[in-house]
Amino acid sequence: MASELVKKLEERRELAKLGGGERRIASQHKKGKLTARERINLFFDEGTFEEIDMFVKHRCKDFGLENERYDGDGVITGFGKVNDRLVFAFSQDFTVFGGSLSETFAKKICKIMDMAMKVGAPVIGLNDSGGARIQEGVLSLGGYADIFLRNTLASGVIPQISVIMGPCAGGAVYSPAITDFVMMVKNTSYMFVTGPNVVKTVTHEEVTSEELGGATTHAEKSGISHFTADNEIDALNKLKKLLSFVPQNNMEDPPKVECSDPIDRMDSDLNDIIPENPNKPYDMIKLIQMVVDDGDFFQVHEDYAQNLVVGFSRLGGKTVGIIGNQPLVNAGCLDLNASVKGARFIRFCDCFNIPLLTFEDVPGFLPGTDQEWRGIIRHGAKLLYAYCEATVPKITVITRKAYGGAYDVMSSKHIRGDINYAYPTAEIAVMGPKGAVEIVNRKQIAEADSAEEMTNKLMEEYREKFANPYVAAEHGFIDDIIIPERTRPRLIRAFEMLENKVDTNPKKKHGNIPL
Repeated sequence: MASELVKKLEERRELAKLGGGERRIASQHKKGKLTARERINLFFDEGTFEEIDMFVKHRCKDFGLENERYDGDGVITGFGKVNDRLVFAFSQDFTVFGGSLSETFAKKICKIMDMAMKVGAPVIGLNDSGGARIQEGVLSLGGYADIFLRNTLASGVIPQISVIMGPCAGGAVYSPAITDFVMMVKNTSYMFVTGPNVVKTVTHEEVTSEELGGATTHAEKSGISHFTADNEIDALNKLKKLLSFVPQNNMEDPPKVECSDPIDRMDSDLNDIIPENPNKPYDMIKLIQMVVDDGDFFQVHEDYAQNLVVGFSRLGGKTVGIIGNQPLVNAGCLDLNASVKGARFIRFCDCFNIPLLTFEDVPGFLPGTDQEWRGIIRHGAKLLYAYCEATVPKITVITRKAYGGAYDVMSSKHIRGDINYAYPTAEIAVMGPKGAVEIVNRKQIAEADSAEEMTNKLMEEYREKFANPYVAAEHGFIDDIIIPERTRPRLIRAFEMLENKVDTNPKKKHGNIPL
């Protein structure tokens, strides 16, 4: 091959790697952001990334764009290894037309999504875009729709994760919204359908981009963001850790790792973690960390609906998805946001063959007009639906309260829970002692010389009879009452037993979850 041709190719490659040029790269760095190519290089195992469509250019001839054409057209696409596993990715380049999406830009993304579906590997989107390329009109809009369709068809087939590393506005937000997880970087990323200027024009509200759609806003208020990162390097490291828990596709099991934490390890501190006073809170996260491998619990939606904790851990080196009521927040009651948070996480785990472990301490659904008027019935039903629908191995540990309909919802035996354990501190009843006796023994209390003394006496009798796990165990709704310190070995053995579990749902196109 003539050396001139090789030289020309290398020159073209080096020019393509510069994106929009040195000046715009410097501007990107000045904002505290990495370039699209730097992100790719940091994310993939060194030397493994194979770029596709480096020389694609846009075809627009309007508004003078025919005089400004860049190799790659504002997005880097390709595949490589992350922790030695195949991953596809696209990285939007803000230095080229502000990362705006054109027809060819969209075709590049669609191409790698199609490849990922064929070979069964995750797709990662590193988003940093000003939105649709206005000069291309409907061709740009059509490109977004092509991506949305692929996001939808790939859902539940291959993992899809979006990392927002800059602006993401207008129609651009809907592709990340369809993906399995969204991660945002503090202070440099934002998402919204309409920006602050439009908001001010229409509603007369004064709001900044950060307040309207920044990482903290979406992590705490809307729940759009599952993870927040302090900076882009932190985001890429968290992304790698998240990928370590999930399988390549829906036909595989989650990856197994070597486990140095003894399988039969017992922790006597678990015997004392549940307070004697049933109204006193404790930290469910600490309980989880005492049970799982090396205390490693990777939370999802950590800042949103904190009355329910969800996340990934390992037991004996095998991935589990964990859901737990958090007594430290609203006494662990289920509300609208917690129900949706839990349902979404459960459905992801079920899609990708990740067993579910539930730690239950729930006094019920949060009461109040606000919850009822905003649809707690419908939203609570989402959590119930997700647990009922899931066919992966499901184990539940009732640590303390399991009251009312919330007992049913939290992966009870009645909705296909495989193994249901309880601690001796478990209280399984229609409602708490005070509410129960005030209804059942209303007349007796009214006729007593001291209503307070009678109420306390009846509450004690109620606790003796119902606020324990033995009645449920007599009926087989609890498989065993276990000593808390033995939780870890019991769970690992139970999950090993369930490893080859097969369960199915009735033949149908899909269910109609109460959205």
